Amino acid sequence: MDHRNVGIGVSSLVGLLAGLLALGSPAPASAADVPDSVVELQQYRQTASQPITARDGREGVASLTDLNPRVGVWYLLELRFADRPVEHYHLETASTKPHSLILDPGFRDGLLIAEDAERRRCPLWAADELARAARANLPYVSLCEGRLFLRNPVRGRQTRLEAVVDLVRDHLWGGEGLIDLAKDTVFKDAELERARTSSTDTPATASAEGPRPADLQPPFENRLIDSGNLGIAVDGPRPGQLGIGQWYRARDIDGVHLSLIEPQAVAAGILSGFRDRVAGLDEVERSALVYLVAFDLERFSLGFSMGTQHPRVDWSARPPASVRDAALPGPDGIADLKPLVMTGMVSPRDTASTVATFTGGFKRYHGAFRYGDLATRNHGSHYGFIEEEVVLSALQPGLATLAVSIDGRVRMQTWRDADPLLGRLRYARQNGVPLVEWDETGKRPVPGALVNRWGPGNWSGSAEGALRTVRAGACLQQSAQGRFLLYGYFSSATPSAMTRVFQAYGCEYAMLLDMNALIHTYLAVYPRISGRVQVQHLVRGMAEVDQTLNGEVIPRFLGVPDNRDFFFLTRRQPTEGGQ
Repeated sequence: MDHRNVGIGVSSLVGLLAGLLALGSPAPASAADVPDSVVELQQYRQTASQPITARDGREGVASLTDLNPRVGVWYLLELRFADRPVEHYHLETASTKPHSLILDPGFRDGLLIAEDAERRRCPLWAADELARAARANLPYVSLCEGRLFLRNPVRGRQTRLEAVVDLVRDHLWGGEGLIDLAKDTVFKDAELERARTSSTDTPATASAEGPRPADLQPPFENRLIDSGNLGIAVDGPRPGQLGIGQWYRARDIDGVHLSLIEPQAVAAGILSGFRDRVAGLDEVERSALVYLVAFDLERFSLGFSMGTQHPRVDWSARPPASVRDAALPGPDGIADLKPLVMTGMVSPRDTASTVATFTGGFKRYHGAFRYGDLATRNHGSHYGFIEEEVVLSALQPGLATLAVSIDGRVRMQTWRDADPLLGRLRYARQNGVPLVEWDETGKRPVPGALVNRWGPGNWSGSAEGALRTVRAGACLQQSAQGRFLLYGYFSSATPSAMTRVFQAYGCEYAMLLDMNALIHTYLAVYPRISGRVQVQHLVRGMAEVDQTLNGEVIPRFLGVPDNRDFFFLTRRQPTEGGQ
């Protein structure tokens, strides 16, 4: 595709929306009082308090809340002195080894850091170290000789287009209709890539240690597919070509594999099954190029991080007013995540071991249901999320959930009410309903029940239900070669096309992530080549999202805070078991 033409459209849209915004919008209704903070949502939290002495001799009280006792990463420190506002500090432990922070009556100048049998003193307030760190305009500031980080609020990176769209959506009457119009005109099939295939006399040899290849129709089994705008270096059978539906090792990162496919190549038995749930392929998406990346879960751990701004925790405007409690600022009873701080980037604790990042799910505005059964339940079934065992918005039953338990096992499932897993999750992100789910009765994966139902499935798109656009999704595959997390980038697809592709690759469970633009379907890997970290994007156009400094790429999520949530993969330590 020609990104220059899309750029002209984006500039025009920004000007149009900005002009409309300047016309003004009705005054917002007064906000309801927040009944609780996000801290009170943590049912396993542990809090201790004790008298303290500041550097200038003032007496006060410190309260330390361990927000996640099972993992010991996030703590909230509260300092109270007479005639001064309460001070809140969001602390994060810097070591990947288990340790804890302690208030000790015998040490009134700060905290103790306990690791194994060793305890170190950290004079946070007596030495004024904490106050200096809070004044720094940095998302993370090292404390206590590098053993702690203070998480500071910063502004996450946001493109000009994203900023204008957010303003229009939040403040201009009828703003969502204008955005839908743009989706159907300026951005319709903006990232579409047509698959180009060719025949070969010999089978395209694939990676022996890779995931299970796709089930294909016989005419496609020995065809090659051009690698298009693939930005990750790969060892293919021919330069610029891969065997369609086969997996090939990423050249610079062990445990990462690449595959390309077009939906019409999927085996006929798959395409003809469950027609009551899955629509037929349309003339555009049937030949639209799909890029897939597989991560070997024996080698990598998965994490999730909130953006500085998204997803929010207030009400989505999508559910009917009858299911929204006007006395509350949001479905969880909170308007925002204060006093906790969301940084929108990988923690310095994990930076060195991070091998990939990819964008998360819908913003809060779209992350709830307007139609169907899920719109009438649980305040509209707003999508939930958990970071570092801290529940930031409650997980809702019936929603597709990508989660990581405290033992590191990656899971994908449809969330159940009162699920016993809740107290054992370190990370979780919900996004809609499943594309593919496990059928316990038949002991096999099947298409989700709402794949071809635009409204009840909350698949987004335009108000008229036009579903085809650039989309991303994830799935889990278990095969003889191991357990893999697959990320799929669909250059132009409906949920039905996504479902057929994930079925072809033998996914046990699959779900939609985000959609509509390269910024929302972004994935990058970070190989170490000659001692330097390189940035390779799944699709070359994704490089436009990243910033540069003196000619060096500063990748989003890893090198600069971002306003959007994301997942990240880190290389497992030798002591960690595979999941």
